[in-house]
Amino acid sequence: MAAKYNEDSIKSLDWHEHIRLRPGMYIGKLGDGQSPDDGIYVLAKEIIDNSIDEYVMGAGKKIEIEIEDRSVRIRDYGRGIPLGKVVDCVSKINTGGKYDSEAFQKSVGLNGVGTKAVNALSESFIVQSFRDGRCKKAEFCRGILVKEYKEAATSEKNGTEIVFNPDPEIFKNYRYLPAYMDEKIWNYAYLNTGLTLIMNGKPYSSSNGLLDLLQKRVDENIRYDVIHFKDKDIEVAFTHGNQYGEHYYSFVNGQHTTQGGTHQAAFREGIVKGARDHFKKDLDPADIRNCIIGAISIRIQEPVFESQTKTKLGSTSTAPNGPALRSWIVDFVSKEFDNYLFKNPDTEKKLLDRITQNERERKEIAGIKKLANERAKKANLHNKKLRDCKVHLTEVKSPLHQETMIFITEGDSASGSITKARNVQTQAVFSLRGKPLNSFGQTKKVVYENEEFNLLQHALDIENGLENLRYNKVIIATDADVDGMHIRLLLMTFFLQFFPELVEQKHLYILQTPLFRVRNKKETIYCYDEDERNKASTSLGKDGLEITRFKGLGEISPSEFGQFIGEDMRLESVMMPPDASLGKMLEYYMGKNSPTRQDHIVTNLRAEAVEEL
Repeated sequence: MAAKYNEDSIKSLDWHEHIRLRPGMYIGKLGDGQSPDDGIYVLAKEIIDNSIDEYVMGAGKKIEIEIEDRSVRIRDYGRGIPLGKVVDCVSKINTGGKYDSEAFQKSVGLNGVGTKAVNALSESFIVQSFRDGRCKKAEFCRGILVKEYKEAATSEKNGTEIVFNPDPEIFKNYRYLPAYMDEKIWNYAYLNTGLTLIMNGKPYSSSNGLLDLLQKRVDENIRYDVIHFKDKDIEVAFTHGNQYGEHYYSFVNGQHTTQGGTHQAAFREGIVKGARDHFKKDLDPADIRNCIIGAISIRIQEPVFESQTKTKLGSTSTAPNGPALRSWIVDFVSKEFDNYLFKNPDTEKKLLDRITQNERERKEIAGIKKLANERAKKANLHNKKLRDCKVHLTEVKSPLHQETMIFITEGDSASGSITKARNVQTQAVFSLRGKPLNSFGQTKKVVYENEEFNLLQHALDIENGLENLRYNKVIIATDADVDGMHIRLLLMTFFLQFFPELVEQKHLYILQTPLFRVRNKKETIYCYDEDERNKASTSLGKDGLEITRFKGLGEISPSEFGQFIGEDMRLESVMMPPDASLGKMLEYYMGKNSPTRQDHIVTNLRAEAVEEL
């Protein structure tokens, strides 16, 4: 019998009810703050973006950001929301000042939704606007107006202040991680020279834009000085280093497009064309781009992104009925690059040396690569290293791809527990045999000569870049002891050395599993550190209390493991600090032993010992 369907079946939701019912449509995934693209960071970004737009329009040169526990405060010194529209601008969908193309031609947010989403998804949301000696204030709870204050006199400088607390009903056990916010604030500074952002008392500013960004990311071993071009609505910077792969930082209207898009593809194409035009040779694109580190920032009208979180640009033109985006970028980059090389013969020679070295290495491993690929195909038929998930995707743009993940673990007991507990639809397991090789300083030959690395590379399908990456999350799952930490470090070194894009695009994670199980006859609590263990012990009392210390993943039964890799899974994203050089960091931790590293380890061990005492 068909379900009843009449006029009563049709319902209309208020704006805040729809946002709360389908938050993923507005801010992407929710998360708890362990991943840099979790919703709580999107909430902060939406408010900061509005303040940045004020600066771009020439209003205010300072933005204050305070993040304490679960509260966020953002104060800009722009023009301030018109006092009579303060409530409407934060609580009426499709209401805002960004529809006037003359006022906000190249803004990130054009749909009037961002601030409203923050309001609807916050337990507390307070907005104040200061304009010409007058102030207007309003308070909301989960998108509903709680109190509207009358206009009043103020001595505050013009601007807008918003204070909000993300709703714990939506964001479970969340917390803001300083490293993620630090990277985001630095990016704002690089893209807005002359602006000062102050987060929790720390100032962020840049005088040279993307040149500053790259100079913080490279070390003294780069092949030539960073090349930097800037024109109206476009800025690029790039150089070649010694790490394999291609490293890009791309931005559209101030938005960090971590997944790239049409502008990043055109940037890569422009570099190849510029080199080919200059050297008048049909050079292989891979030889030109291997080991490159680059950044591009563009500003265009009404950008089209592939999702609400704006991580990948889909635009094909610079504006409605405007010139093609691809040809504009390719022409600019290739011409400027060709001219630069003509004027700088020293850079010209060093670049050609790098391209020639890349070509030589590519040809050297061609034979080894063919044999390794055949070996990998044969091994996949017989070994049990990879226990794949049922979602086999050839089209990585599919929404299902966002749910896929692979756990890389070591040992039969650990891989056995995860395999039995996993969701076979979306979770795969790759089992290592012993500790991986320390790949620091090795050439890419080692990836094909080492059976473990070769099979892992094929399991992920990243031999030719991330376009065919088979899993959205690559998760290192090792024991929380010294050996497990060492394996974790060796795997991170492998990915950073040969596939740094995996880290830069936020695909690499560490699985956090509980260290303790505290239980009595009525209740069981799993604890991830000593503090949680002590709190659980106090909560459950002494009668019949049992405390178990898990020595390894294999000691956690499959029935228990299921909850640690389910909806409440704790993941820590592997990311580079915004002011760190990849080469220097790998040399420090994985190079030859040095007194400096020994002092660092001893100092930190002593600090931990003091804390335990």
